[in-house]
Amino acid sequence: MAEMTTGQGLASIRPGSVGRLRGWAQSLGLLWVLIVLCAFAVYLSPSFIQTGNMLNVGRQVALFGIVSVGMTFVILTRGIDLSVGSIVGVVAVATALMLSSGVPIPLAMIAALGMGAVFGAINGAGVVFFGMPPFIMTLGTLVMGRGIAMTIANGEPKTLGDASDAFSYLGSGFLFGIPVPIWIFVAIAAAAFVVLRHTPFGRQIYAVGSNTEAARLAGINVPRVLMSVYAISGVLSALTALVFVSRLTVGEPTAGTNLELEAISIVVIGGTSLFGGEGGVIGTVIGAAIIAVMANILNLLGISPFTQQIVKGAIIITAVMFEVYRHKRRS
Repeated sequence: MAEMTTGQGLASIRPGSVGRLRGWAQSLGLLWVLIVLCAFAVYLSPSFIQTGNMLNVGRQVALFGIVSVGMTFVILTRGIDLSVGSIVGVVAVATALMLSSGVPIPLAMIAALGMGAVFGAINGAGVVFFGMPPFIMTLGTLVMGRGIAMTIANGEPKTLGDASDAFSYLGSGFLFGIPVPIWIFVAIAAAAFVVLRHTPFGRQIYAVGSNTEAARLAGINVPRVLMSVYAISGVLSALTALVFVSRLTVGEPTAGTNLELEAISIVVIGGTSLFGGEGGVIGTVIGAAIIAVMANILNLLGISPFTQQIVKGAIIITAVMFEVYRHKRRS
């Protein structure tokens, strides 16, 4: 039997109207969950809707959301990236060292994003060329990244030097009354939505996640797609690090600790399947908002951070159990 051409293959395995309708229905359900959660938050603590608190929630959504968009790309291909938190730590320290040494801010930012891309490419190379399971490959990068961050920082936070005031605008500034990180997140999410839903590359991502072998037979360059999604995840992790450093005006080697767990929980809660090929950015945006609002409610109620970890862990387990059940029911 002759192999399908790329165009024919994509036409046969791209997300169909049924899949899109299912995705929209799921996103609508998540939106109602968010609305109910916000109403519950106002009932428990009227201070939830105060401007200052809402802006803080928005910043948290943006911070979690940027890295979660990158995680969405990876999980759509049936992969996972546990290294995002450590990439944030390495890039945060490296950025602080560059700025304190007098490197111009634009050049330091480009170098930081390049570092994220390199880390992502390393993850992709391990998965593609050496056949490493994504979990193991990115777990190794996670451990190495933390070690690198602590080594180059000597285990201590690094200041930004004279660049502190100018660079702080990225994480603490406002544009038309809205925090800059929110604008960044909106731009990233919008671009990701367009890429995933309206470009051949986006359809290739869904195809690889749905059936890797079918995607290969359809003429899709599967290694290139996988390398690309891990590079995207690395770049967005680096961008998150830049916002972290700008917000705190210090490069912490421990920055981003457990951020990978936050990102995975956001993506899964947002409806992106751990089995690949289903989900998208809209669900991730709503998932980030749900996690941020829930964390804010717990803070307003004075719940211990340790108890909050228990709640977040339970949410992750519940979301994954639901996803596994849904997958078995459909298979």
